[in-house]
Parts: sequence; structure tokens; C-alpha cells
Amino acid sequence: MPERLVVIGGDAAGMTAASQARRLRGAQDLQIVAVERGSFTSYSACGIPYWIGGVVTGPDALVARTPEVFERDYAITVRLGTEATVIDLDRREVLVRATADGAEDRLGFDSLVIATGASPVRLRVPGAEVTGIYGVQTLDDGVAVRAAVAAGARRAVVIGGGYIGVEMAEAMVQQCLKVTLVEQAPEPMATLDPDMGRLVREAMTGMGIQVRSGERVVGFDTADGRVTGVRTDQGTVPADLVVLGIGVRPNTALAAAAGLPLGVAGALRVDVRGQVLGTPGVWAAGDCVESFDLVSRRPVHVPLGTHANKQGRVVGVNVGGGYATFPGVVRTAASKVCDIEIARTGLLERDARDAGLRYVTATVASTTRAGYFPGAKPITTKLIAEKRTGRLLGAQIVGQEGAAKRIDALAVALWNSMTVEEMTGLDLSYAPPFAPVWDPILIAARKTAEAVEADMVTHPGRH
Repeated sequence: MPERLVVIGGDAAGMTAASQARRLRGAQDLQIVAVERGSFTSYSACGIPYWIGGVVTGPDALVARTPEVFERDYAITVRLGTEATVIDLDRREVLVRATADGAEDRLGFDSLVIATGASPVRLRVPGAEVTGIYGVQTLDDGVAVRAAVAAGARRAVVIGGGYIGVEMAEAMVQQCLKVTLVEQAPEPMATLDPDMGRLVREAMTGMGIQVRSGERVVGFDTADGRVTGVRTDQGTVPADLVVLGIGVRPNTALAAAAGLPLGVAGALRVDVRGQVLGTPGVWAAGDCVESFDLVSRRPVHVPLGTHANKQGRVVGVNVGGGYATFPGVVRTAASKVCDIEIARTGLLERDARDAGLRYVTATVASTTRAGYFPGAKPITTKLIAEKRTGRLLGAQIVGQEGAAKRIDALAVALWNSMTVEEMTGLDLSYAPPFAPVWDPILIAARKTAEAVEADMVTHPGRH
């Protein structure tokens, strides 16, 4: 009898693990069954806002591989519309239930991969359960939002100004809706420091998006079971549909009920190979697990598709009999809202303080191309460096076309523990269509190195 691998979750992490395990082990040695409670497998969740906005076609265009492809080319059985309800570690079984008719089944396993992802945070305020309030985490969620827009929605309220929030605000603008973004924090994009978030708010306001920052949602107005408005502590905003962009929580209730260990933010604790701590044969990857932050040296929950795919591959290699590790993250991410590009890597100021690190910062304004070259756009770059050592701790960028991908060079510097002084000598490319002769990264590194030096002169005895 071949061994059986059961995978819970049919998106990036789960199906990458399943596919990689199959590449290393033939069907005669390993049977693979994946269960997915939704209607799609292996799709780009990051592309959902752009499909809703009409920039890309979908949903089929967002699906990398269908269940039929997995069955035909990988000998992987996928059961859509099937939800795992119990993990029985003693019996090595997963109890599953069909969402259509409630029929139950038990799947025995030799190895188990938990890739249950994360769910949008729901507000617990009056009216929060009515129709017209959507999270945007799965392709099924995207289908529901598209249907609401097609049904004649004209006023959209986005609650939360993180990645999903700003991307969905852009999508609603592209669908010609009147858009209001409500954010409890003083500025949108809490993944940036407030001074950089302010640049995002100002740009969004200039696009016609009403940004109501510093407001807390206290309830929803409803009529006939549908949302009609969002009530905050400072007033009411009319709404035909509401999108929740206030973050996600790891889907670990199933794992917790099985007694598996949880860590930061309730995410599953795994070792560098992706095995759940203390549980041989049980693996986890993606938005439901915690990762190791290589800068702060602390566990973190960072739900991003880049990590999910890498972690899934690592788990698949190990399940398939190989050896692979996931070293950690530096929290690199990028986004956009209309023509404003947003990127960050490493620690924010508050992260550095929480980690007990003393730091300096420098922020510079420049252009994405030579100033005289047609199409040169503004870019603001902020670096955070450790006092005394000058080690780069984090970076943030807000700008227009050509700005965001510069974060990758900064992420590489961060990954390799470079100092800002070392970064001033980086051999970066130059041509007027692509950058000024002094790239914004080099200017920011020089200014930050000067701040490190100035601090040492001002406080020579501090360590």
C-alpha cells in the first residue's frame, strides 16, 4: 500500500507542497489527496483586486492549475467544496464534510500538510453580519464582490488601509464607484511609518478617494438585510457595499482543536523544515504559520503569497524525502493605489523599538529617472539603521512609476546584514531613462550613514 499525504487547503502553500512531493515520489509510492472548501485551486489571491477592478480578466486567468490538471498531470486528487472539520492525530485521520450536502468522510494519512491560510478580520459591531459586507481573501470572495458591483453598487466603503484596503479602493475607483476609505489609525498603510503613510493618504485624496483616518467603525446601517451605511465614531458614510481590509488572522482553529502548538498571532509553530513542532509527520505552510524575522530575530506572522509558495515548496521537498529549509523573512512587500507605488522591507520604527533596537532614520525625495528625462516621477525613500553599527534595519518607498521595485535592492542589502555605509558604494545601474546618476537608494544610504556618524559624534559614550 502506498503512503498517503493529505493536504488541507488547495491554494498556494498546499498545492505547491503537494506538487513538489509528487515530483520527488511517484504515484505508486505516495497517494496525495487535497481538500479545499472553496471552488478553486492554485489561484493568485494577490490578483483578485485587479480582476475586480477590471485590469485583468478572470477568474480563470488567476487560476494557475485546475483540479483536472492536478489529477491528470500530477496524480493528485482534489476534493473541492470539502471542509476539514477534525484532525485526529491519534488515529491519523482527518474528518471532512462536503459543503453542499453535509456528507462526511474520514481520510487516513501518513503525512499531513496544513495549509488553511488566513481569514479577514470581521468587525464585531451591530449590523456586521448583513449582506453586502465582504472580506477579500479567496477567489470566491472576489466573485461575490464582482457580483455586487455588477448588481448596481455605486458607493463603496473600504474599512482598513492596509494592502487589501488600498488595492480594493483602487479597484472600486476603476469600476467608477464613489469610494471612501475608513482607517482607525492616523494614516493609512500601517505597514509604513506614519510619515510615509501620510504621503499615501495625500495621494489617495488627490485621486478623489475620501480618506477618513483616525475614525473607528462602531456599526453598520442596514435595510432589508443589506448594508446601507458605515457608522464611525465621527459620523455615517452611505454604502452600497463594504470591503473589509483590516487585516487577517491565521486559520488555525482546526489545528488548535487538535492540540497543535500556536505562536505569535495564533499562527502554527513550525521548525525550519515546516514540520509542526513536536508532531512528526504533520507539516504546515502559508498564511497559517509563523515565520522567523531575520532582522528582529523574533517570530512573526507575515501572510504573503511569496512566503506561502516558498514554504509550500520546502514542505513538499521534505515530505517527498528530500531536505529543505525556510530560513526566514525580512517582510518585503509592495503594493499600489492607482499611480502611487508603495513598498517596504525590514522593520518599521515601532518594530525596531519593540525589538529593543536603537536607530536613526533618513528620508530623501528624488526622482525615478534623471530629472531632465521625460517621465521622471517623484520617489520618497526612507531608511532605518541601527545606531553605532549602521546596520540597515528597514526601508520604505512611496513614489510613482519605477519606485516600488527598488525595494528589492534594499531587501537584498537587508538580507545580507549590510550597513548603510557599505551601501553607499553599491554598484547600481545608471541610465537617464531608469535613474538619476545618484540613485535614490544611494542618496538615502549616504544620508542615513551621515545620521549614524552624527549620532556617534553627539553621543560618543552611548552603546
